[in-house]
Amino acid sequence: MHGMDMSSSSGAECKISMLFNWYTIDACFLSSSWQIKNNGMFAATCIGMILLVMVVELCRRIGREYDAFLVRQFQRQAVARVSAGEAESMGRITFRTMPLQQLVRAIIHAFTFGGAYIVMLLAMYFNVYVIVCIFIGAGLGKFFFDWRVVNTGIDVNNKAKGVEETTICCS
Repeated sequence: MHGMDMSSSSGAECKISMLFNWYTIDACFLSSSWQIKNNGMFAATCIGMILLVMVVELCRRIGREYDAFLVRQFQRQAVARVSAGEAESMGRITFRTMPLQQLVRAIIHAFTFGGAYIVMLLAMYFNVYVIVCIFIGAGLGKFFFDWRVVNTGIDVNNKAKGVEETTICCS
């Protein structure tokens, strides 16, 4: 190679298609520097895709857990205000996140959104292997990071009451 030749060492062009494809060797993702040169690189790419989607699912869970933490914190503050006589037990108390809490929420959201956006960009290469890995990562991420926990009370007539669902938004 002479001088500033920026072509790949194998000399092969990137294989990119806007149609569903099964490219492995010489497929490129996001930039020409992410060009698959051998089966090992492609396997690493597939594993990386699965892990990336799992991290997005983890970030979603962290965001929900942090919001639930803030709600519990606000509830404890409300009970303390009622106990201290600062508020009525049947009244309504409004809480707003503090700037640092909102900054943490924004950072978690930015990581989640950024990861999801990169996944979307990778899916747009229409590589069937990559798309399947995205689905696998979504399934594994849901399995490992989004276990459902429900607390329910039972009254004397054995009827469920007050089923709590994991939600982020409250009216």
